[in-house]
Amino acid sequence: MKKLMLFVFLLLSQFIIAQIPFSKFLQDTPGVVSFTFRNEFSKDVPGTLDFIKEMGIRNIEFSNLFGKTAAEMRALLDARGMVCTSYGVYYDALTNKTEEVIQNAKTLGAEFVRVGMIPHKGEFTIQQAAVAVKDFNRVGQKLRENGIEFSYHNHGYDFTPYQNETMYDYLIQQTNPAYVSFELDILWVHQFGQDPLAYLKKYPNRFRLMHVKDLKKGIPVGLDVKTSSENDVPLGTGQIAVQKILKQARKSAIKYYYLEDENSNSRAQVPLSLAFLKNL
Repeated sequence: MKKLMLFVFLLLSQFIIAQIPFSKFLQDTPGVVSFTFRNEFSKDVPGTLDFIKEMGIRNIEFSNLFGKTAAEMRALLDARGMVCTSYGVYYDALTNKTEEVIQNAKTLGAEFVRVGMIPHKGEFTIQQAAVAVKDFNRVGQKLRENGIEFSYHNHGYDFTPYQNETMYDYLIQQTNPAYVSFELDILWVHQFGQDPLAYLKKYPNRFRLMHVKDLKKGIPVGLDVKTSSENDVPLGTGQIAVQKILKQARKSAIKYYYLEDENSNSRAQVPLSLAFLKNL
């Protein structure tokens, strides 16, 4: 009887905590991209999950399973009351191993499957973009039929100019909204000379996921400018208008926000980013 009462108490406590908003600005605590702690995950998956949970983060977007099977990773998450809402895979796996991707996503409990790179050599061409559109529509439909949503994550080559817009606009406009959504990485958009705020206003219903990150002040931006992951800084300390972007994002279709910090010092920087979002 005591064990049952304890179980009910813990369950009720978790429910109450889940109803408490993360901040006045964001209802839910943002998730984190596994790439943020790639070095830690490569050495100790359970310990890294524990560290993430200690920060109050329960939601992870996995870009890599770090040697674990989907079932093994799901068991580790379940044991900690954590979830994987988005599962990142390579383009080749998406298009040539679709059934395997679907099964892994279902095992993980992921609502989204995400691809972050369209293979290309040299300049990204309209022909390559057109092939990607066909692949995204085809595979996106297959994923949707299995209860999973497909999302494409931008980097920089996407913003190659095309007909007074960009290749990114082409991808958004040519893909079927019923099968293809987008994950907006605000640093990469900004780094390559575009405005994340403008894209959220232009396509409010196409973005479903967001990578929230900031770029060190003084770092130049533009299509041909290279940058280092060491220029990722805690939110609110860099040159990106994070608060304005998030304010606009609340008017969009975005469901999940993920912190991503590619800096080698991410272990120290992520708590600072969380504090910034908490105090908005």
